[in-house]
Amino acid sequence: MFEGKEYVYEVYKEKSFSKAAKNLYISQPSLSATIKRIEKKIGFPIFDRSISPIGLTEYGQRYIHAIESIMSTEHDFERYISELKELKIGTLSIGGSNLFTSYVLPPLLSEFTKKYPLIQINIVEDNTSNLESHLLSGNLDFIVDNIALDETLFQQYVYQEEHLLIAVPKEYPINEKLLDYQLSLEQILSKDYLAESVPIIPLKNFKDYPFIFLKPNNDTMKRGVKLCKLHGFTPRVLFELDQQSTAYNIACSGMGICFVSDTLVSKSSYSHNVVYYKLNVDVSKRNISFYSKRNKYITYAMGEFLKIIS
Repeated sequence: MFEGKEYVYEVYKEKSFSKAAKNLYISQPSLSATIKRIEKKIGFPIFDRSISPIGLTEYGQRYIHAIESIMSTEHDFERYISELKELKIGTLSIGGSNLFTSYVLPPLLSEFTKKYPLIQINIVEDNTSNLESHLLSGNLDFIVDNIALDETLFQQYVYQEEHLLIAVPKEYPINEKLLDYQLSLEQILSKDYLAESVPIIPLKNFKDYPFIFLKPNNDTMKRGVKLCKLHGFTPRVLFELDQQSTAYNIACSGMGICFVSDTLVSKSSYSHNVVYYKLNVDVSKRNISFYSKRNKYITYAMGEFLKIIS
């Protein structure tokens, strides 16, 4: 019904078929024929041709009002698309555990917001299971985690590699016998400790000391158990906690040994209350990745964020 509305509106503006035809770069007979086809389709005359200059009929007034409403909506949508492309509007929603929202996301989001200050950032802090549900339901654009998610459901974007270390309270006497294995902050920050020349700590040295673990099914917990088994013992677990940062802080207070990522050690306050040791690289190595829902449309904001993490 509104096909050819541009022709109708031009005649309305110019109040003349000849002037409108000239503006539209078509002949006047062609324009007149087009207007008559439109009028025939809607069943009423749009223009009153009995007066000069031509005017609108009662039906024509309503038709022009409808055209202006459509044109306004089209203009608003075109402006919206333009602003989306220029990242003047939009949102970016990212979820992660406390560790990642506290230590991984802030510098990335800081860089993003400096470039695109008008994009609204939403951060959701939760456990992996709930975050996966939010991602699948479309409530989140990305989640960040250090476990491998189902590749049939999620698209992975690897951000960086991390490794687990073991943090032992400095007051434990065993540390005096293991000076050659201890890591400095500089080695951890530079990741020089990953060199083959840096020895791996024999974990059996700590078999008689208490451990602070994360709860079952947590990736850090699984790797910690595997590492202990590789060295021939079952750890004596004092606590099972939800957050790696909590376990680390308790270890720093001297209550037990914990497995901690070099990400947490390097990005949080380095503690001199614990001693750090290198672990078996094959077991301690994992990726920190961002995940989106597989086959989800990548918005302009999402695309620009991916450029930052790549």
